[in-house]
Amino acid sequence: MIIQNPSCAGAMESNDILIMLHPSEDGVQIQLESKVKKQFGRRIESVIKTTLEQAGVTSTVVIARDKGALDYTIKARVITAVNRSLGGGSYE
Repeated sequence: MIIQNPSCAGAMESNDILIMLHPSEDGVQIQLESKVKKQFGRRIESVIKTTLEQAGVTSTVVIARDKGALDYTIKARVITAVNRSLGGGSYE
């Protein structure tokens, strides 16, 4: 599935992450902004990629602005953004 409509989920509050999805036809591209990128950037990107793969998303630009989110929060924000880009329907 290719993301056709821009969408976002999350907030810029402590322990959260803002996930924005934008249309693209060049595979999954992740732009991560985080104060802990050096320590946890690979892990955050891995959670985002895995969640998108599970949702069947093959092409999108992800802009992620992290404020210390845990894995389950990252996954929830990505799933919500995917659902919103599909007009609120299920991604399965």
